[in-house]
Amino acid sequence: MIQLSRRLQAVADLITQEGVLADIGTDHGYIPIYLIQNGRIKKAIAADIKEGPLFRAKEHIERYGLSDYIEIRLSDGAKNIRSGEADVFVLAGMGGGLMYRILSQSRLVFEGAKEIILQPQSEQEQLRRNLIGDGWKILEEDMVEEDGKYYPMMRISMYFSEKVRQKNLYEDAKDIEYLYGAYLLDGKHPILKEFLKKQGELYQNLLKELSALPENPGVKKRIAQIERKADLTKEAVEKTER
Repeated sequence: MIQLSRRLQAVADLITQEGVLADIGTDHGYIPIYLIQNGRIKKAIAADIKEGPLFRAKEHIERYGLSDYIEIRLSDGAKNIRSGEADVFVLAGMGGGLMYRILSQSRLVFEGAKEIILQPQSEQEQLRRNLIGDGWKILEEDMVEEDGKYYPMMRISMYFSEKVRQKNLYEDAKDIEYLYGAYLLDGKHPILKEFLKKQGELYQNLLKELSALPENPGVKKRIAQIERKADLTKEAVEKTER
């Protein structure tokens, strides 16, 4: 049985639906292998824009004897995946900007999915804003720490499940929810608490460094940006400790 890293395990744990998975940017193919081995999905498409990662994924899939269950496919995002071909999508290990472009370029493909798991490496605040602005629903969020890095992730869909009565925490969301994740804040997530303390220290150090620089419009603008995030971080710390 394959063992996943803490980050990939958390991504896999967000999946609630059985059916066909499309892993966009599959890299080594570990997530579909794990899900098949554990009976969590029936079949999978392991897709990547580069042939190198697909070759590695193919080797791993064959090693575990899962070639009949996992298809490898060269694809720029989801462009080579047909609408209705997959029930669940995973996009992990890429920047939030790229992730949003992939979702936008193949919107019809993604809209038909039961759920999509996103693990953005950067630009999380803007990704959340873009998703909500485009009508996506953020259903759940999680966060893990691995090797000193912090990884937020989320499960999204176009609809809330009729079987689950769930409060939409992004309805009338404020800056703080977009920056750090409404569900993470509401649940006082322990890993988020660790992250917030480190971010607070980081912003204070940045402000000290910027204050020592000669004053100019660029420095003033940067100070204002950091002060905003420092204030939101302080508010987030207080929110998770109540």
